[in-house]
Amino acid sequence: MWGDPLVYLLVGGGVFFALYSRLAPYKYFKHSVELLRGKYDDPDDPGDINHFQALSSALAATVGLGNISGVAVAIFMGGPGALFWMWVSAILGVATKFFTCTLAILYRGKDSRGDIQGGPMYVIMEGLGSKWKPLAILFALGGLFGPLPIFQANQLTQILRDVVYEPAGWEVDGGFFMVNFLTGVVLAGLVSLVIFGGIKRIGHVAARMVPFMVVLYFFSVLYILFIHIADIPSTFALVFTDAFTAKAALGGAVGEIIRTGIQRGAFSNEAGIGTESLAHGAAKTKEPVREGIVAMMGPVIDTIVICTMTALAILVTDVWRGSTDNGITMTLMAFVEVYGPSGAYILVVSVVIFAISSMLTYSYFGTKCLGFLIGAERQHYYNYFYVVTIIFGAVVSIDAVINLIDGMFAIMAIPTMVSALLLSPKVRQATVDYGRRLKSGDFDL
Repeated sequence: MWGDPLVYLLVGGGVFFALYSRLAPYKYFKHSVELLRGKYDDPDDPGDINHFQALSSALAATVGLGNISGVAVAIFMGGPGALFWMWVSAILGVATKFFTCTLAILYRGKDSRGDIQGGPMYVIMEGLGSKWKPLAILFALGGLFGPLPIFQANQLTQILRDVVYEPAGWEVDGGFFMVNFLTGVVLAGLVSLVIFGGIKRIGHVAARMVPFMVVLYFFSVLYILFIHIADIPSTFALVFTDAFTAKAALGGAVGEIIRTGIQRGAFSNEAGIGTESLAHGAAKTKEPVREGIVAMMGPVIDTIVICTMTALAILVTDVWRGSTDNGITMTLMAFVEVYGPSGAYILVVSVVIFAISSMLTYSYFGTKCLGFLIGAERQHYYNYFYVVTIIFGAVVSIDAVINLIDGMFAIMAIPTMVSALLLSPKVRQATVDYGRRLKSGDFDL
């Protein structure tokens, strides 16, 4: 499903959004910080959570194991040049998230209980009309499985197995199935304590976890880069060279490295996938463009900063060369190379926080999709299915997990991007109006 058409849709759509808006999103970074600080917050605005909580909830999903494990998968599959195409995905993702999340507020709908909701399925129904409902249903079906926590559960279990279970000799009958299963049960219990409280509880928890986890991981990787500071220039040169030659890993298959970078970038920052709209659609605001401006910070923090640091840590330590280890194990090797045995525990702490924060937010996405399909009064049933899949993810192979999630993300991307492209004139019109009022200070506060 991640063939050329979908890559063209995501990349081409991002280029179109950037040019069609006359680069408007890239001019509002300072204003985005003001919004996150609460300068324009109004507690009486419709919605459930403030701008900062909305961004934190979205980042809790995107700033997760995709930044630690997903980057390693990209380098394993596509070599160093995959990072360059992840950057391209993020830069274009700024414009894409601006458009999709502006639409999430501009075309909020109501669920079967009469509550205000945002997300691609409501954008499609409210913006394009009921004749487009099959497209909305397609997104919702993909949204039942794409945000499942199986990747997080799988990779968290893997690093615990590498760092804790195996050294402790906790094998049962020659394998780790039972301890993996028990790990999944414990994770399911922890996640259940939060997700059954809805988006308000998720937003409050995410607002506390996300800043801490970003700072912890940032400085941990920064030390690795400091130790290998002399290798950083040559590493950047390798990334740029390999992006257009693919000689380091794919023997010149440039098309494959582009696809790998875009695919893993989309998994990391989720621009154009639609999950970002589900989180930002719950924000307390009457200004659609305002939420688009907040949302566009996601790809910058997620991919440009955090993914780049992970990739550089893997590349400067040379653990990627000739390695047969994939996913979180490769990142673990980079930490151990610099920190020694203690590096494993530093990464474990980061992974636990990253994985659980993603699990908390992803559940909200699935409940909204189920609510759209069968009614909001029954959407809570999704959480029971959700916590069971945590156990499933803990015991299956990483290949099975990646294939399922990537396939569902592809299904979600098609309705999200098609609706955003069709409704892009509405976003441009709202952006021009917002810019005029921002300049004149003419806001109804």
